[in-house]
Amino acid sequence: MTINIKVSEGHYCKLGTTIYGEQINFAIYSSTATKVELCLFDLQGNEEIERITMRPSEQAIWHIGIEGISEGQIYSYFVDGEFNPEQGIWHDANQALLDPYAKQIHGEFSWDICENNQFNQFMCLLQPTPPKAKVCIIQKYAGERPVIPWHKTVIYECHVKGVTQHFPNIPSSIAGKFSALSCPEFIKHIKGLGVTSLELLPVQYFISEEFLVEKGLSNYWGYNTLGFFAPHPAYLVDNDVTEFQAMVEKLHAEGIEVIIDVVFNHTAEGSNLGPTLSFRGIDNSHYYRIHPKNKIEYINDTGCGNTINICSPTTLRLVMDSLRYWVEYMGVDGFRFDLAPILGREQRGFNPQHAFFQALNQDPILSGAKLIAEPWDIGPVGYQLANFTLPWREWNDQYRDVIRRFWRGDHYHLPVLARHFHGSGYLFESNKRPVTSGINFITAHDGFTLADLVSYSEKNNFANEENNCDGHNENSSSNWGSEGETDDPAINSLRLRMQKNMLLTLLLSQGVPMIAAGTEVAHSQQGNNNAYCQDNDMSWIQWQKDHAVPSLHPLYQFIKQVLQIRQELPFYDHSHFIHDGDPRFSVRWLNSEGVAMNESDWQRADNHCLGYWLTDILEMKSLLVLFNAGKETLLFSLPTTPFSKLWQQRVDTSALEQVSVVFPSACNISLKAHSSWILLSVKQEFCDE
Repeated sequence: MTINIKVSEGHYCKLGTTIYGEQINFAIYSSTATKVELCLFDLQGNEEIERITMRPSEQAIWHIGIEGISEGQIYSYFVDGEFNPEQGIWHDANQALLDPYAKQIHGEFSWDICENNQFNQFMCLLQPTPPKAKVCIIQKYAGERPVIPWHKTVIYECHVKGVTQHFPNIPSSIAGKFSALSCPEFIKHIKGLGVTSLELLPVQYFISEEFLVEKGLSNYWGYNTLGFFAPHPAYLVDNDVTEFQAMVEKLHAEGIEVIIDVVFNHTAEGSNLGPTLSFRGIDNSHYYRIHPKNKIEYINDTGCGNTINICSPTTLRLVMDSLRYWVEYMGVDGFRFDLAPILGREQRGFNPQHAFFQALNQDPILSGAKLIAEPWDIGPVGYQLANFTLPWREWNDQYRDVIRRFWRGDHYHLPVLARHFHGSGYLFESNKRPVTSGINFITAHDGFTLADLVSYSEKNNFANEENNCDGHNENSSSNWGSEGETDDPAINSLRLRMQKNMLLTLLLSQGVPMIAAGTEVAHSQQGNNNAYCQDNDMSWIQWQKDHAVPSLHPLYQFIKQVLQIRQELPFYDHSHFIHDGDPRFSVRWLNSEGVAMNESDWQRADNHCLGYWLTDILEMKSLLVLFNAGKETLLFSLPTTPFSKLWQQRVDTSALEQVSVVFPSACNISLKAHSSWILLSVKQEFCDE
């Protein structure tokens, strides 16, 4: 097959592929290459039809302009130069490479047995078959964004396939795809729950690691990115990238934001024993942090074999260009950054004023996006919770651990529970950050589901084929009487109550709540707390396991009710931390006698009872939240408000059905073991007896 093309010098200003009039421009950065060739393929991507030598600019950008081809053209790069892994240089003129700026992927990545590899002492035993890029020209996103303020945000973390594969009434042709997320049935489900923002596990193009393929497993979660611009093809119905845009537009029309999880800390090329697919063969030392004394190896602050070199202007540009593309063209509203300290790392460690953060802050497109950090990596001083600055928000794992341990009944957790329930100010407020700085969560994709948190005392990861050695060993969990599933009605009743207790705590804490998908139907992974490689019914949410309609599940109804209460109250419509002397709000911590907690109450090891009394002086409203994580029923004396003598019980986690009951102030109520209440003041003078 031959094609009639016209070649010109082209432009080097924009990397990737760009249309200039009748031309499609190709540009790629490499400071170490001696020659770069653009290889064009036929419509099926099988036959090479043209190979064109590109021209270098003084900025080390190789470029070419071509007339006679169109959108959909399939291509790869071949980058020639020195092959010297001991010096960190990995050029191989015979290795096809994926464009780092590829916006659409053609073909599937696969692993084949390596039969003849002259560099086998440095490379994997399985020879990869890399995918190719496809020229993709799409229009900027034109939908109207919801723009939800942080104090109104409720995040729902989900996996594109896992959350839709078995969702009822979604057509099988789109189940597990982006389109399924915008189906009316699914939107109705999440809106009814009270969700404002979907946070999607990685949706950028990723591949499975060699060791998983050898076991017959795959990388299900997707934290192994190879292409930072292309939507993952497996989530597209017909490999049409505009499907993602259409999904976002439909969600936006319903008032739902879209946040995507991005992995700008490492790439799928892995260690020096991994495959050369793109970055390594193009400009290894600019894209990766290589070991200064042993340049064949990478600095591995990620635990995934390599670490991107964010200090390189080339890599910084790649990250910024990718983020802008997903906002401008794909329509996303924000990002959750996996292992985010990597993006602030310099040779001396984490720098909150790193060039990356400065670039984000001044960028007119990205400065308004929601930015969420997973504030830890495994490198030196990798735990950086509360060290990110505005406008960043951060996953608060300290919140997660304390809530789990308090409700498990651990001793000495009352004071720190109070701190986190009231917004974790000791972490965030010193930097003049808002009360919404912390993303509060109890469970996420990584770790036990909420149902497993109350069903397993030990992890059960044998399906991962790592001898149960992977995943966290300490989960702050309890099986409450029997390991795993049980038919015991008393245990199941207690487990349901404990899930409600933790959810009530989460949804009424100051800060931004995040719910893991499937929590509302008690999704279980059979005790697997690291199901990253389980692309099967273990991870896919079984929506109709217990109820024909997911919204009828008691946990769905409970979350919906508590979030409705949260939305009713003014106590969550502000950005500042509340302290004594606040002109509008007052907060008091009560013991079981209904009076202020004293020092001995806070310090008593076995004290598991606490009252949180928050008052809006302006609107003359009070919220009273009661916790009893102990094993015994307690009498709690209700306080008297200055403007009401009555309290209305809205939620009791120990009750099978929620009934609104009105109590007079100063009366004693029975707070059952392992339970929590929500009460609101009512403007009535007397209670009918």
